Amino acid sequence: MNIKDYIKPSYTFKEVYELQKLPLSVKIEISVEVLRRAFELSQHNIALAFSGGKDSQVVADLAERYLPDYFPRMLCIFGNTGIEFPESLKFARKYGFEHFGDRFHETELSRLEEDELRYDFARQIVAELEEENALGEILKPDGKLKGQKALIDAALKRGYDLNHHNCFFEGQKKTFAYCVEQYGAPLLGKATSKLDAHRINIECFLKYSASVTGKEELKEYYDILRECKFSQHCCKLLKKEPSERKQAELDVDVIVKGLMAAESRSRLTSIATRGHIFESHRPHINGDKNGFFHVNPIALWTDDDVWEYIHLHNCEYSPLYDMTYTAEDGTTQCIKRNGCIMCGTDIQFKDNHLSILRQTHPKAWESCMKHFGYADELYKLFRIKKNKYILDSFTDDGTKARMIERFGSTDRLLRDRPCAYDDMGNLVDLTGTGLENEYDAEVMISPDGQLSMI
Repeated sequence: MNIKDYIKPSYTFKEVYELQKLPLSVKIEISVEVLRRAFELSQHNIALAFSGGKDSQVVADLAERYLPDYFPRMLCIFGNTGIEFPESLKFARKYGFEHFGDRFHETELSRLEEDELRYDFARQIVAELEEENALGEILKPDGKLKGQKALIDAALKRGYDLNHHNCFFEGQKKTFAYCVEQYGAPLLGKATSKLDAHRINIECFLKYSASVTGKEELKEYYDILRECKFSQHCCKLLKKEPSERKQAELDVDVIVKGLMAAESRSRLTSIATRGHIFESHRPHINGDKNGFFHVNPIALWTDDDVWEYIHLHNCEYSPLYDMTYTAEDGTTQCIKRNGCIMCGTDIQFKDNHLSILRQTHPKAWESCMKHFGYADELYKLFRIKKNKYILDSFTDDGTKARMIERFGSTDRLLRDRPCAYDDMGNLVDLTGTGLENEYDAEVMISPDGQLSMI
């Protein structure tokens, strides 16, 4: 079979599974051909989306090793979210400068377009207006918040001075700390970010809006959201927006990524329905015959393929992957995934990111749980949706549940090893809430039209 025949605009799931069984040598040929097509598609600039992780590093090596005439055209965009693992950050910069030179670029955090009241102060203003029966100053007729300007005007009208203690000002960076304070902590997967809005907007919507849906399947989600401050908005603000802005700045029309169908169900679906290369639209690519292209050269690879390639060519890789931890079954494991150091999207699964972080980077874990309030939000979730059967169980999970029930999110509880918050999966019953599912980091979820209108 000709290598070009393996590259199709779409595949069935069965075809993807069969192609994943191909030997690495054939997969390399497919990937090189995909990369060649990507270079030929580009009329402006082609760039690699680089994370410092093993997958995007292998894509870089494929281009440099097998397409030496094309490689000097490739830019490298490192998505620096500001909360990278230190090992990955150091490696990304080292690899980027050594292999790309002045073609290596880092993203920069977005900055605020307007002043915003900080979350606690915004809540205080809303409460004062409710007491004064003056909510009309900040709410639309349907009960939704008019916006930050209305909140600021209400605060100034009542004689408050705006300062850094109660306000984020135009031009300030949208850091991770800003994201957690204004939107919420990245916990429980993509399902928690159905409402892509400031936390104060969400609270006003749930409390005052007449358009809150009565759909039964969303009621439990709303009940949790009223109490728990969760959000995945940091992914958009720290990763997606800065990357797309840098691509526009560099006039990129082809972006190359290290995504694989084997990583998740949603990525499998994406590869199956759109193939290795698919076209989309970007505002900065306007009027050309071709549009903007996304390219996934190693879409049909697996983790085993990536490591086989790395060892075959003796490639350097981030030392993060050599760090070990003790898994729940007692075995010693190496870190398998790169990503944001503060991410808690998989907290409902065993050996999740935060449970590993507690062992490998204890100071960062403590910062998550205490400074950024993860433990408090997880305790709220447990209090609302605790699994009553687990509480009476003699299993380890039952013991953890009773500890949380007794001690809450206190320092005493967090000092216990293993931490009771290492795995929330069996401790809370999320059935029917929409929060029981995990969503891929590349997929934006929206449950119904009216929710996205906030």
